[in-house]
Amino acid sequence: MELDNTMLARILTSLTLGFHIIFAAMGVGIPVIISIAEWLGIRRKDPMYTLMARRWVKGFTVTVAVGVVTGTCIGLQLSLLWPSFMKVAGEAIALPLFLETFAFFFEAIFLGIYLYTWDRFKNPYIHWLFSIPVVIGSTASAFFIMTVNAFMNAPQGFTLANGAIVDVQPLTAMFNPATPTKAGHMILSSYATSAFILAAIAAWKLLKGNRHEYYRKALHFTVALALLFSFGTALYGDFAGKYLAKYQPAKLAAAEWHFETKPQAELIFGGVLDRETLEVKGAVKLPYALSILATGSPNGEVMGLDQIPRELWPPLVIHYFFDGMVAIGMYMLVVPLLYFAVRRWKKGNVPRPLLHAIFWGAPLSILAIELGWIFSEIGRQPWILVGYMKTQHAATTADNVGEMLVMFSLLYAFLAIVCSLVLKRMFKNKPIEAELK
Repeated sequence: MELDNTMLARILTSLTLGFHIIFAAMGVGIPVIISIAEWLGIRRKDPMYTLMARRWVKGFTVTVAVGVVTGTCIGLQLSLLWPSFMKVAGEAIALPLFLETFAFFFEAIFLGIYLYTWDRFKNPYIHWLFSIPVVIGSTASAFFIMTVNAFMNAPQGFTLANGAIVDVQPLTAMFNPATPTKAGHMILSSYATSAFILAAIAAWKLLKGNRHEYYRKALHFTVALALLFSFGTALYGDFAGKYLAKYQPAKLAAAEWHFETKPQAELIFGGVLDRETLEVKGAVKLPYALSILATGSPNGEVMGLDQIPRELWPPLVIHYFFDGMVAIGMYMLVVPLLYFAVRRWKKGNVPRPLLHAIFWGAPLSILAIELGWIFSEIGRQPWILVGYMKTQHAATTADNVGEMLVMFSLLYAFLAIVCSLVLKRMFKNKPIEAELK
């Protein structure tokens, strides 16, 4: 692999997005969980749920700060690393980029009000109402930025004339065929990941011997949400499969090592590919499953890579990213189901192996988002704007991208260390017992 400007720009962009998406996912999902927790605390008159909301929102503000920095880096890199893309597509994606910024400001304003108005109202529902704009702003922010990515996968709402986009219809560009599945899948996976992160904290405390009622209720609450949101993520994954089959068949075929167009197509999981003969060895093959995923029918015909010019094939390595994402998605469904089954059987007791499984759900769910994002972006290659502009034609020609890569890597390492230390000290110095006094 030659480290030319295009590859260096891709690596730096991948590094930035990969780091940012962790904080972005929490920024989208945690406000929803905070709002539900406070609502339950008020409705049930249970101070434990109210305390969950109060503690979680403190940590949330730290992750928001890091997300702002990395989000700003993405905005800078779009212009610095991909100037040709921004010159051509900038007008078409300007509206969602502006709306994403507006949604973030909307969220930030109400987050400040929410933080500093605890216990200021006789009616606690008034304070809870301030959480709603935070939820709307964070989710809307994710939706608008995902419409930009969706546009790159299914561009529409413009006319291409002499290498320039003209006659731009911003709303048509935003609401392209990829938008429903891209935005829905990302938003729900962010909700599910956030629920697993908060569940992992409670599971860790219980594993360490802290049997406080707060942690038992927090675990039960967050695992229930993890199950709900994971199911929604899986459902949207099915919708995404059908979108790919219709609009980006090359990506789906590469993900499934599906080389021959045929009905009754099997889904391939794992395995090793012989790149000379295109023979798959050692894989688990599920009969009819790919046809069902792509068309909803076991007899549906699925386009293979034999119908696509070889130079337009996405890298076949995306098969492993797709498999990893799907496998973790199944884990995120099975573990909460086991929790509720075992808890009922054990009359409220949760065995240590299951607590360990819940704890590992947090890093695995983050990994699933990373794998899904890598699959989406690499699977679009060789295009940055499918059908219109190839990635190699969009990258900067500047000769200092390598130095930028080193500088931004150091910045992200610094942010990761500082964020971890601040969060650790924030909650170590003020345990549950101290806040309940």
